[in-house]
Amino acid sequence: MLRMNKNVFKSLLSCLLLCLAMPLFAQAQDADFFRSIGKIYAVVGVLLVSLIGIFAYLFYLERKIARLEKMEEA
Repeated sequence: MLRMNKNVFKSLLSCLLLCLAMPLFAQAQDADFFRSIGKIYAVVGVLLVSLIGIFAYLFYLERKIARLEKMEEA
C-alpha cells in the first residue's frame, strides 16, 4: 500500500465518516418520494460517481505533491 501523509489519511477518513453520516441528516420524506418514482438509484449513482471522482482527484494530487517534494529534496 502506498504511504500516505497522516494528515491526508485523517482528512480522507473524516470525509468518509461524514459521508456515511449524511443519510442521518436527510429527510425521510424526500427519500420516500424518490423511491416512489424510482429515481433513488439515479441519485445514489450520481453521489457515488461524484465522491469517487473527488477521492481520485485527491489521490492524484497527493501523488503529484509527493513527487514534487522528492524532486525538491534532490
